[in-house]
Amino acid sequence: MAKERYYGTGRRKKSIARVYLTPGTGKITINKRDIDDYFGLETLKVIVRQPLVATETVDKFDILVNVCGGGTTGQAGAVRHGIARALLEVDNEYRPTLKAAGYLTRDPRMKERKKYGLKAARRAPQFSKR
Repeated sequence: MAKERYYGTGRRKKSIARVYLTPGTGKITINKRDIDDYFGLETLKVIVRQPLVATETVDKFDILVNVCGGGTTGQAGAVRHGIARALLEVDNEYRPTLKAAGYLTRDPRMKERKKYGLKAARRAPQFSKR
């Protein structure tokens, strides 16, 4: 008998997270490491668990995540997005709760490109009268 497995893809900035939910005890594994080892800051761990807390499924699923690209904050946001999408596959009744909290919306903010004539995206060379 095949194990139940629910999948969700999460993205934020340059980070992409592939999230797999399996019925279990609430263990979160990110890139083959425990969540406590992977994310040092407590705020990032809270961000990752937000969809589970909103739907009251904190200790119902084991979560396996593969995440790459970006920094730690972007990766935490991507994991949150992926978990929310995977929870929809579990039960579509979670949609209003997750949607109201804003966990299903992909954050569109990206790094602005550098323009020619400037030192960065908006940083201009220093102005001097003489």
